[in-house]
Amino acid sequence: MNISILGCGWLGLPLAKKLIEGGHTLNGSTTSRDKMNSLGNEGIAPYKIQLFEEGVQGDISSFLENSEVLIIDIPPGLRKDPEVNFVAKIGRLKSYVEKSGIQKVLFVSATSVFEDGKNLPTYTEEDVPNGTAENAKQLIEAEELLKASDNYKTSVLRFGGLIGPGRHPVNYLSGKTDLKDPEGPVNLIHLEDCIGIIEAIIEKDAWGETFHGVCPEHPTRKEYYSRVAKVKGLAGMSFNEDSVSKGKVIKSVNIDEILGYQFKNTI
Repeated sequence: MNISILGCGWLGLPLAKKLIEGGHTLNGSTTSRDKMNSLGNEGIAPYKIQLFEEGVQGDISSFLENSEVLIIDIPPGLRKDPEVNFVAKIGRLKSYVEKSGIQKVLFVSATSVFEDGKNLPTYTEEDVPNGTAENAKQLIEAEELLKASDNYKTSVLRFGGLIGPGRHPVNYLSGKTDLKDPEGPVNLIHLEDCIGIIEAIIEKDAWGETFHGVCPEHPTRKEYYSRVAKVKGLAGMSFNEDSVSKGKVIKSVNIDEILGYQFKNTI
């Protein structure tokens, strides 16, 4: 199968390599010309493509041409630029997807589309996203925009916090003091499982669905990050025990029920 991955970064690149191992043909995009050679060396047809609110820079038509599946794995970018209109960027991309031969779209979203609460609510794929932060609102709108098409089917995959080679929230939290939400549950997923779930969606032809990619373990932030810091030999951290913790538990019901996927990694 011909697959295009928009965003060959920390997740997209190893995903592309794994899909090639599985016999698929891959187009991959980067926003950096310097990374194009490394994509090509992995057997990925490289494209330099960047989405803007005003349009798409790069040969997006060729990138989409002859592909059946498009995987969109690009961050909204609101941390770098709070004024950015991610929805407008996705709208520009969608206009090209509609005119292409793409039949299936996988949009990598985030569990931040759900609001934290003092009652530590549990959310499944059946729940309507209720996030009020700007990042959450734009992700919710982008999900709906991509799903609203008669030309292709969209599945939405909302990942929790990503962990794996060179990436773990504890690296940022180590040594910090007065951290919030000590009793808030963690919602994390390992890179290997991110890739495994996406492979399963493609293999099972599971389109027009919503999935939550979150490991089924949900220890508290205080217990988990303190333990992991000790295991990694990092400086510990301290939490504000006086504040009421907010948080949520994200359940991955459809991962099991629709895909039959079993998580390979604990957190």
